[in-house]
Amino acid sequence: MIENALSEQAGVVLLGPRQVGKTTLALDIAETRDAVYLDMERSADRQVLAEPDLYLDEQAGRLVVIDEVQLMPGLFGALRGQIDRRRRAGHRTGQFLLLGSASDSLLQQSAESLAGRVSYHELTPLVLGETGQGALPQLWLRGGFPDSFLAASDRASLTWREDFIRTYLERDIPSFGLRIPSETLRRFWTMLAHEQGGC
Repeated sequence: MIENALSEQAGVVLLGPRQVGKTTLALDIAETRDAVYLDMERSADRQVLAEPDLYLDEQAGRLVVIDEVQLMPGLFGALRGQIDRRRRAGHRTGQFLLLGSASDSLLQQSAESLAGRVSYHELTPLVLGETGQGALPQLWLRGGFPDSFLAASDRASLTWREDFIRTYLERDIPSFGLRIPSETLRRFWTMLAHEQGGC
């Protein structure tokens, strides 16, 4: 699906929560073509794109994979210009693969700057059609995040989920601009889970 989208559009935005396999998928795609990978959580990669046109002009004709793109919101305007210049130079498809969370700010910024230049695809946790009917009890208990689903034991899976939730509440939620203490959110989530489980 992503390969097909890259063959039809200048850029692809791959959205989804952390730990569903976006980076793994992107790196697999990058291995099959002339590509460069940048991770905006790495300060060295952010510095490379401090003057984006200087770097990206040198990468014309290559697939540029930018992970955690939502961490550099100012980049979208430069990407719009890059896509337009590359199209005029004959590079119409497969130029950018942008990875990020499905946050409102990412969707709004990319939609404003990249409308008609990129296609959007969402990568979700594993679903029953991917795991098979025989894995329903395990999928129900462990959830669809690959590391949790494939953990060596139920205990290891639970530990992974607890760590994931802690990181999400303490790091990711505040990055969306919400200023609710993580412990309050945890209690609220627990209440919702009990309510949902009791239905």
